[in-house]
Amino acid sequence: MLARQYKDRLSSIYNYRLRLRAVVVSVVALTFILIAKILYLQVVNADFYKVRAENNRINVLPILPVRGQILDRYGRVLSENQPAYALELKVGADRDFSRVIESLKEILFISDYDQERVATELKQASKFSSLVIKDRLSEDEASLFTSHAYRFPELQLTARPYRRYPYGLVTSHVIGHLGRVNQRDLLDLEDSGHRSNYVRKDLIGKRGIEQFYEKRLRGGLGYNYVEVNSKGKEIRIVNQRSPLRGENVVLTIDIDLQKAAYESLGDRRGAVVAIDPNNGEILSYVSKPGYDPDLFIGGMNAEQWREIQGSADRPLLDRVTRGLYPPGSTLKPFLGLAALEDKLRTPSWKMSDPGFFSLSGGQYRFRDWKKEGHGQVDLHKAIAQSCDTYFYQLADDMGIDNLNQWLVRFGFGQKTGVDLSREYSGIAPSRSWKKNRFGTPWYRGDTISVGIGQGYNLVTPLQLAVATATLANGGTVHQPTLTKRDQPQTSRKKAGDEPFNHGHTIGFSDNNRQIVHDALKAVMRPGGTAVQAARGATYEIAGKTGTAQVFGLDGQEYDEDEVAERLRDHALFIAYAPADKPQLAVAVIVENGGHGGSAAAPVARRLFDQYLLNTPVMTAERFEISR
Repeated sequence: MLARQYKDRLSSIYNYRLRLRAVVVSVVALTFILIAKILYLQVVNADFYKVRAENNRINVLPILPVRGQILDRYGRVLSENQPAYALELKVGADRDFSRVIESLKEILFISDYDQERVATELKQASKFSSLVIKDRLSEDEASLFTSHAYRFPELQLTARPYRRYPYGLVTSHVIGHLGRVNQRDLLDLEDSGHRSNYVRKDLIGKRGIEQFYEKRLRGGLGYNYVEVNSKGKEIRIVNQRSPLRGENVVLTIDIDLQKAAYESLGDRRGAVVAIDPNNGEILSYVSKPGYDPDLFIGGMNAEQWREIQGSADRPLLDRVTRGLYPPGSTLKPFLGLAALEDKLRTPSWKMSDPGFFSLSGGQYRFRDWKKEGHGQVDLHKAIAQSCDTYFYQLADDMGIDNLNQWLVRFGFGQKTGVDLSREYSGIAPSRSWKKNRFGTPWYRGDTISVGIGQGYNLVTPLQLAVATATLANGGTVHQPTLTKRDQPQTSRKKAGDEPFNHGHTIGFSDNNRQIVHDALKAVMRPGGTAVQAARGATYEIAGKTGTAQVFGLDGQEYDEDEVAERLRDHALFIAYAPADKPQLAVAVIVENGGHGGSAAAPVARRLFDQYLLNTPVMTAERFEISR
């Protein structure tokens, strides 16, 4: 019995010693592991964790650069920066942000749009960053918030420069606007290598010059390196990298001419382009109606967006480069010159115009605008009086292949290469184009319609202006530009986005050009279709009227009074002046304006008066109806 008790006691002592040794070994092992970890953290990786600790202590806050101004050719400001307050929310604060905004709404108006935007941005925002709750606070709003600032430690007022557009609607399409950086912008910036120059609360050019010259106007982001405590409260600025101011961009636009063009359209929709034919500089670029660019900076609510998007007047459409119209009779001078060059016509060649044209063996009649016809017609009379029948016959004789080649040489059917990002190429119809577009062959009747600028023809007002400038200067195709040539030019090289060859001279003779030139001057004289627009001018104008159908008549007679306003013909006019030493070439399109001579030509006349005489004396109301 005693022996058993003795053995049990020895076994218990032995087990105790084993457990004690295990504990000692474990403590020693853990001590070595702890010492090794301390060595790893404080010796081996000391620099790495020092940087991480420093990053937790230092908050990097971006400083937005001052955006460059946009100026007209004489240095007048078209887009500038205006200081204003923004109300920002510090993301690092430990509070319910929805309650913060609800409390803030008791003293300031916060739109539903801004609430939704902030809620979305909060999900993606990093700690210690800030989000703009409300832009451009008025002095009263800033004062009101300041008096209640103690209630909102997570909010702060910051002074920021905001974009201001002194001419608003008048320059909206050429200048464009800014908007908040969105996810698509960030992806594009990532692809172009400029992502690091923007933050999420930033503004970026969305359209027009603001978009195309974004890199130059933008400048470079600066930074404040701010020491913060564990709760994100700023203690002091330990370092700073100053932002780089954006460059100014000087345009070729003459704001006086721009205003005259916009005002001369009255309450009508349309586009006006004025170019210096000697160098391609655009002096006036108007698309009407315009829009308020300020709406896009602070953001629109859903109702505002629906209103502007749903408007039948389409104020967001840039009609100068994205409006597509049949050129109508404004195409006739170019085809007349082509016929002379190809020796399909001579100045003395005449035909009898009975008021219509029919293909041999065909029953369909292509009617002239003058029912009784023009009698005996040569090229001079055909242009001066806009004889359709003459050009029906000419188009049939030329054929679509030759006709297309000449249209392309003048730049139709191709982008002009103007320094804007959103431009359509229009349509210079051809056999292959129709086959690819509709899967059907080309017919002779298709060519007849092309001869008077109808059918499949579609041009932009800018293309018409460039082609008119080419006629005016004797054949040199200048690439149109909106910025002064002595500034660095931003190139755009994208697949399928190359404009046609500029700087070359179309090979037509001076004699043939003079024949067409004389006919264009006759358009503005008694017997011509735009004589009223030239009345009282102290300089001579060379021009051509045009009327483009909006819908097919199916053989019925057109009566403007019987047709709904938006189905009436478009009015077109191209011109240059002074006729024998051109300084300005103009293209005008008035949507549903009716006749080129009465609706579009007066607009061009006012521009010529403004530019050449600095005395705009004509208005559209003074003219009687003429084709």
